[in-house]
Amino acid sequence: MRFLFKTNYHQDIRLFKHGGQVFWYALLAAVLCIAPWLLPEYYVSQLVFIWIYSVISLGLMVLVGFTGQISIGHAAFLAMGAYTEAYLHQLGWPFALSLTFSALIAGITGIIVGLPALRVKGMYLAIATLAFGFIVEEGITRAESITGGSSGMMLEPLQVFGLAIDSEQSMYYLCLIILVLCVLGVMNLLRSPTGRAFVAIRDSEISAQSMGINLAYYKTTAFAISAAITGIAGALYAHKLRFITPDQFTFLQSIELLIILVVGGVGSIYGAIFGAAFWFSVQQFIVMAKDWLPPAIAQQTGLQPTVFGIILIAFILFEPMGLYGRWLKVRTYFQLFPFYRKGLFRRQKSYMKSERM
Repeated sequence: MRFLFKTNYHQDIRLFKHGGQVFWYALLAAVLCIAPWLLPEYYVSQLVFIWIYSVISLGLMVLVGFTGQISIGHAAFLAMGAYTEAYLHQLGWPFALSLTFSALIAGITGIIVGLPALRVKGMYLAIATLAFGFIVEEGITRAESITGGSSGMMLEPLQVFGLAIDSEQSMYYLCLIILVLCVLGVMNLLRSPTGRAFVAIRDSEISAQSMGINLAYYKTTAFAISAAITGIAGALYAHKLRFITPDQFTFLQSIELLIILVVGGVGSIYGAIFGAAFWFSVQQFIVMAKDWLPPAIAQQTGLQPTVFGIILIAFILFEPMGLYGRWLKVRTYFQLFPFYRKGLFRRQKSYMKSERM
């Protein structure tokens, strides 16, 4: 078991708490760098989707996991980023500039949604974000002169600083680099006063307001940052698919993103990545399992939603902290063995009287 002796305040805000973390993260980085040259192209393509969905989950995590604001229309921000990137790419804008504008447009959209949503919370906030998702989907379909409507938009091959992104390996590295930058950005955000205000609002809005935190400002900021990160993922998503239509950004995709958060672990950066990896891994397992299942079951169109529904219920009942919570328990078990207590991670059931009211 490792004991950390802190001698200055800077140790509390370090990205890496000790040398062991530096070693394991360096080893992970080395494995991820050589993975595209060792795996078949199909699996590299699936890893690209995992990186993209990890960025989306990070954006949603800022809003749901760290600020405690529900959103079931987050696919709308993904659509804003994707269509902004597609439109600017057709105009010949360089990728760095178009990616920045995709994040900016999505972030402004998040502010537009966040301002009216300040007066509502809980179920009513969920309904407001759901309505916004339907509005964006319908608006994209109607704006045929810009988005192509139901016919969709085709994207030309991507070039980044003169380098052609024309293979799965090159797309893999591009998405991985952007994911790492987004992870570092969110980690630093959480260490800043803004991130600490987000967490305070999530834990108790009454307590946060009593400490002088401006709820309206920080809730709107959370919507803007979350939407901007999702817009970046939307730009990558558009280039990965090379063809986008309004049907790809529906209410069901927003629900899928929430499932990824719950399965991965709400309130954890690692949970966003674990959830995305688990989501695509289970999809591949279902595809392979269809060859072994009876035709009456394998040919059912609702097989995949049924499996994911069962998995979601199982996580809610038996592992509310998600995959990251399970990893924490396993790691702590080996660290404290043989002194590990079963109820070490039991959730507290005591709340403030003001919160119950």
